[in-house]
Amino acid sequence: MNFFNIKSAKKLLCIAFISTLGLTGCNKFLDVNENPNNPDEAEPSLLLPTVEAGLSQVVGNSFQIYGNFWAQYWTQNPTSSQYRSIDQYRVLNTAVDRSWSILYRSALNNAELIINSDVAGSEYYKGIAYILKAYGFQLATDAFGDVPLSEALKGKDFVNPNYEGQEVVYDSIFTFIDKGKALFKATSATGVSSQDMIFGGDLTQWEAFANTLALRAYLRLSEVDATKAAAGIKTLYAENAKFLTNDASITYTTTGGNENPLYNEMVGLGKTQNMVASSTAVTAFTKNNDPRLLAFYDIPLDSVHVVAIPQGSYASNTKVMASSPSALVGASANNERSALAPAKLISKTESLFLQSEAAVRGWGEGDAEALYQAGVEASFLAAGLSAVDASTYLGQSAVAFPANGTAAKKIESIITQKYYAMCGFQGFEAWTEWRRTGYPTFFVESAANTLGEGRMPLRLPYANSEITSNANFPGALSIDKPVWWDVN
Repeated sequence: MNFFNIKSAKKLLCIAFISTLGLTGCNKFLDVNENPNNPDEAEPSLLLPTVEAGLSQVVGNSFQIYGNFWAQYWTQNPTSSQYRSIDQYRVLNTAVDRSWSILYRSALNNAELIINSDVAGSEYYKGIAYILKAYGFQLATDAFGDVPLSEALKGKDFVNPNYEGQEVVYDSIFTFIDKGKALFKATSATGVSSQDMIFGGDLTQWEAFANTLALRAYLRLSEVDATKAAAGIKTLYAENAKFLTNDASITYTTTGGNENPLYNEMVGLGKTQNMVASSTAVTAFTKNNDPRLLAFYDIPLDSVHVVAIPQGSYASNTKVMASSPSALVGASANNERSALAPAKLISKTESLFLQSEAAVRGWGEGDAEALYQAGVEASFLAAGLSAVDASTYLGQSAVAFPANGTAAKKIESIITQKYYAMCGFQGFEAWTEWRRTGYPTFFVESAANTLGEGRMPLRLPYANSEITSNANFPGALSIDKPVWWDVN
């Protein structure tokens, strides 16, 4: 796991012109295999886009695919074969090599170079790097479980980094967030440039992102260490923390290499439509008369409604023309508007639902019902619908916040509505929240399940590159073995 840094003048010049609103002119800026700086010449303003691009590549592509399949929004298209192994719960270790490499080499390693940079006045960049480091390690540990941490980013002196337990990783996540926020208090630092592809250098937004990430991470511990979760969240509110009111995302263009990373992969696969609608999600949307169904999925040419197939039933539905996920979520292979779909690291909708859950648990402040309703409305607006549409939807008894219900019932409603809101956009997070809480309760086993009856995926397998090259690799685990915080 030794990461060397390759200087590329062409890529350096390209990244120097990347901005939040304009990504054109930088061909293949999401090609995250190379680092534009040598360690001795790390320039924070040039490294920051590589960290953000690396995280968006993982969140918006590989983890998006696994998450949307295992959250049962999508299933394998019967007329193609690319992701059958995901529906079969039979993911090879080699399949995650690239995701692992991008997380560690292109995101976490470059964040560490920023943090260790001796460039004067770079405190704000270092603060952002700490926060993105926290985000990256949460992705890694939520996906794989125990991961290399303290020895992982130290270069050639630690080619065989030890793995550390998830509880230790989570403690470090909170530490990184606190360090990042503290650096924002510097009074003489250089301002962050528009090369920041997420917030365009707006530190107020970055602090809100940090607080929302902390809230997400503390709530992740709700079932395994409620005491730590409660204390951390209460501290956030005591400090008058502000949370995200906008999506933390990267937007894309239709220029070659600058497209949504999932669509970019589909182009590389000949624009084959490998994902179609799963009846698990579609049935639930339909039952609730949810108009977002038509925003998240396309209607086939020979139909007048969304067509779905049961999860993993590709072998028995070869004659069914099922709906594809829509261009809105970047997953319609033959619709070029998919190129423009954002990769959402944390959404406004998620922020509101996190706050609602914290309030229900008595750890946070605010009106849980109002936050719940605002979360639903934010999702409708993001899907191109209106506040009136959201209000009509919330007027249904099956959807309305259970104000007189138990705390458990309220949390079930919050997580279930978060599930609907994350369709297509935040598949990995939806699957992760199901692992944490058991909600929604309507998941089914894939018809193609090869793990055995009653077994479902609860983690990703470790990368083959770790198994074969890290002498301290602790051993492979079956993907149906729960991670540390998953105690349901």
